[in-house]
Amino acid sequence: MRICVAGAYGAFGIKHLDALANIDEVEVTSVMGPTKAKIEAFAAERGIGHAADNLADCLAREDVDAVILATPTQVHAEQAIQCMEAGKHVLVEIPMADSLADSQAVVDKQKETGLVAMAGQVRRFNPSHQWIHNKVVAGELKVQQMDVQTYFFRRSNTNAKGEPRSWTDHLLWHHACHTVDLFQYQTGETCSEAFGLQGPLHPDLNIAMDMSIGLKTPSGAICTLSLSFNNDGPFGTFFRYICDNGTYLARYDDLYDGNETPIDLSGVAVSNNGIELIDREFVAAIREGREPNASVAQTLPAMATLDRIERGLK
Repeated sequence: MRICVAGAYGAFGIKHLDALANIDEVEVTSVMGPTKAKIEAFAAERGIGHAADNLADCLAREDVDAVILATPTQVHAEQAIQCMEAGKHVLVEIPMADSLADSQAVVDKQKETGLVAMAGQVRRFNPSHQWIHNKVVAGELKVQQMDVQTYFFRRSNTNAKGEPRSWTDHLLWHHACHTVDLFQYQTGETCSEAFGLQGPLHPDLNIAMDMSIGLKTPSGAICTLSLSFNNDGPFGTFFRYICDNGTYLARYDDLYDGNETPIDLSGVAVSNNGIELIDREFVAAIREGREPNASVAQTLPAMATLDRIERGLK
């Protein structure tokens, strides 16, 4: 499997490169970044044979079978479609788009081409959330409530490495997208009710810095999500699952019960790294000619719920 990583030297591009290095018979043959000199130096340092400052050059290569897009949100949909039109399978980092219309266009293109197109909904693959999902599928747990906090301190426009970036992040279409998809995935339902409240817009970035979201499924499960770019404290997203048979706290790839007792996740998956697990699913789906977990079609209902929330905010 020969893969191109676009946005390779960004925070998540590097995470994907490190993850792919752990997967047998996978080679990164091409990387793309916005600055020619920087991406060429990066490729040389990593021993990658081709580097370009535009996606078209990468897609024209015969030694690229699939593409992982770790590029700015605003170009995700356009680039995902571009990849499929070039005959390449694509994994697009979360979110696949920042609107429902663009998300639908990505799904439509996947149906037209039959290629593997996957959204980077990594929460489905974190071992902590997989453990919960396995219990739900087995009938041992039922989610009654999810209480989720997504907190950052991002009053300037920086990425996960603390470096300045050229595009603006978004609490709703990026960070809430993780939890909305996860809640619908864990409950097996699409939300029948969804609303949001947002605080003042940042004077320069023109985005809400604080947001609260409420969700409810037809069967009655609820989710309360708090998001902030103003939080001066530990970064990240923290999940509390309140179930009919226990309470669980998920912090990235770790899981605890309601009394903070660690839960052994060693047998859940072949890795404890969610990025590696989502990349493994992408590669496996291509090899096996099947729809992957977190395909763009499967994650489209989350985008519809985000659209519903956004329309309510307006």
